[in-house]
Amino acid sequence: MATHLLAVGRKMPAWIQAGFDEYQKRLPAHLKFKVKEFELSSQASAGARNRDECRRITAARPNPALTIALDARGEQLSTEALAQRLNQWLQVGRELVFVVGGPEGLTDELVQSADARLSLSTLTLPHPLVRVILSEQIYRAHSILSGHPYHRG
Repeated sequence: MATHLLAVGRKMPAWIQAGFDEYQKRLPAHLKFKVKEFELSSQASAGARNRDECRRITAARPNPALTIALDARGEQLSTEALAQRLNQWLQVGRELVFVVGGPEGLTDELVQSADARLSLSTLTLPHPLVRVILSEQIYRAHSILSGHPYHRG
């Protein structure tokens, strides 16, 4: 089984990449993200950009996979609840795919086709920062499931 991160945006700032890499090296092999990045769309309108980016993401999803859309309208979980959800997702036995849209977000079609919708915050976060937060929270959730003292919540 593998864990994937499909994300719109390339060439992350060094500090984003360093933060993401820090948590990646702490994760066990089955939870390290296989990252696939997509160029921002060059379509003229916001709607067309959004559809183009999400079409490319959808085409790249491994099949079968359990897809988790990162979306502001998604479910907000405590870290402990995320740990339990991660445990449930891992029990399904399919590859995990976390999807992060670009500035326009994800299309309703992609979000509705996902197996789960997750919101990391009600705050508006820069899309590159989502990578760091997601990788840290997956590491923290794994730490809880493993009984590791990293989480002191």
